[in-house]
Amino acid sequence: MVAEVEVDLSSGSVTVTRMVISQDSGPVSNPDGLRNQMEGGALQGMSRCLREEVTWDDQKVTSIDWRTYGQPGVFHFGERLPVVETMLRNRLDVQQMGAGEVSITVAAAAIANAIFDATGARVRQIPFTPAGVLEAIGRK
Repeated sequence: MVAEVEVDLSSGSVTVTRMVISQDSGPVSNPDGLRNQMEGGALQGMSRCLREEVTWDDQKVTSIDWRTYGQPGVFHFGERLPVVETMLRNRLDVQQMGAGEVSITVAAAAIANAIFDATGARVRQIPFTPAGVLEAIGRK
């Protein structure tokens, strides 16, 4: 996966504008289904690394519902989302492999690398909040 981002240097806000994903799952029996899995995983991974955060106090988890699970929380219908491009490898010379939402596992790394490319600053703490991005920029 490769991500393209826009970083507002005054606020630290990160907007993912484009994601390009490739996946090799062996023979592809349902291309639309595989694309759906790849795109859904990419968007969920983007949401997790930019917005979502489990919080707790000294005794319990305090993010107990969608309203308290990170701020501003998961992406909602109607919000600006990136263009997501998928490329499938249809390899007929190997056994079929798993094809779940694998792209969720690499979204944070792709976005972190795009932030570094845009700013020269490494972000290492998820979620990549505006405050955290500004702090990383200040450290570089």
